[in-house]
Amino acid sequence: MDTTTWPGTVLILGLSLLALILLIGTAATVLEFRKLKVSAAVQEDLRQLVRRYEQLAENTQDAQQRTATDLAELRTRATSIEQILRTVE
Repeated sequence: MDTTTWPGTVLILGLSLLALILLIGTAATVLEFRKLKVSAAVQEDLRQLVRRYEQLAENTQDAQQRTATDLAELRTRATSIEQILRTVE
């Protein structure tokens, strides 16, 4: 019959508690690391989305400027055609 003394029991319980605290601390650290990793991935995705938006906005602005130039040219031509038609009448 093996009997355990109080100091042995306290030692076993203390070591068990220490192991549990280390396990919980490790789990919390791993969880926090994963959160940071996911957060960094989300931030990178948002940066890429912003870059795409800025590029699309720039392309749209260029297209609008070209359209405005073409429209001004068409107005000039229409005015010229109107003047020619008035001189013909």
